Amino acid sequence: MASALPRSASRLPLRPAAPRPAPRALARWLFLVAGLVFAMVVVGGITRLTESGLSIVEWKPVSGTLPPLTHQAWEAAFDAYKATPQYQQINRGMSLAAFQQIFFWEYVHRLLGRLIGLVMAAVLLTAWWRRAIPRGFGWRMVAILALGGLQGAIGWWMVKSGLQARTEVSHVRLAVHLVNALFIYAVLIWVALDLRELARDRAAGRARLSGLGLVALLLLFLQITLGAFTAGLRAGYAFASWPLMGDRLFPQGGWDRARSTAANLVNNPIAVQFVHRWWAFVVAVAMMMIAAAARRAGHPRIATALIALVTVQILLGISTLMSGVALPIAVGHQAVATLLLGALVWGVHSTGRNRRLSAV
Repeated sequence: MASALPRSASRLPLRPAAPRPAPRALARWLFLVAGLVFAMVVVGGITRLTESGLSIVEWKPVSGTLPPLTHQAWEAAFDAYKATPQYQQINRGMSLAAFQQIFFWEYVHRLLGRLIGLVMAAVLLTAWWRRAIPRGFGWRMVAILALGGLQGAIGWWMVKSGLQARTEVSHVRLAVHLVNALFIYAVLIWVALDLRELARDRAAGRARLSGLGLVALLLLFLQITLGAFTAGLRAGYAFASWPLMGDRLFPQGGWDRARSTAANLVNNPIAVQFVHRWWAFVVAVAMMMIAAAARRAGHPRIATALIALVTVQILLGISTLMSGVALPIAVGHQAVATLLLGALVWGVHSTGRNRRLSAV
């Protein structure tokens, strides 16, 4: 059933007269889409770190699927990039070959977005036609698809911020783009886990989000937001040392007294790097609490995964700083953050499921 879901409408049989729920197949497809979102987040990290995000200056959802195919088309795309502040102030004199390298990452990033939308739409439409969507899950699938469309709009809104007066995209818009992508990733995993449980037990309800689980997720999403601010402000380059920033825990003059507290925490690279460094340990405590709850609920593998991933993530964060934001380490840092979110959703779901079952 899983391999048959995304067939084209022309090959589908007549629509069944009665519902034929296929929660296991749908769960597998949603896990696949979550895997594609993971890949897109990783490519997005490479795109940001290589300053490739402004290489494509137009948003063409359909015609933009194909890259330039002739030398003339490449020259036209390069000329469009030459009109941007980034080229004029930073990359003036760049060769066409160098432009093609940064174009590649932005193109792959956008292509993955289109692929995710197509796969999700195909799964949703085919499952609807086959009446394979279990009761109560249809609106959730539609909501995921709508969030994907919103993500595309946010991506272009982000890119536009770097095409006029700025030489890079707004770090706030970058954070919105990343957080929405990871929210979609988290929802995909949660719904897939619900469907998987339904496949095992047709009487199973949906897992509930506990108070502790909600707090842990919010803490991690805040850290992810701070990470996006750090990347967008290039705050990771401010101090390549740990645990001290230079020779102090917090450098003298690092807090801009002319700004409000909120402005410092959002726009001051030194303050953002400082908070991002130490908020990681608040998140680590929350992960350990969820791991302990998962272990008590009989899920030791989830507990082990959470503790291992949060440990690796902190070490990667320190290594990213001390390496001067070396590309492979920084990309690994973003990738493991995404895996950590997936493990946290898994852990929170497992404890919510056990709380529900124990109450029945």
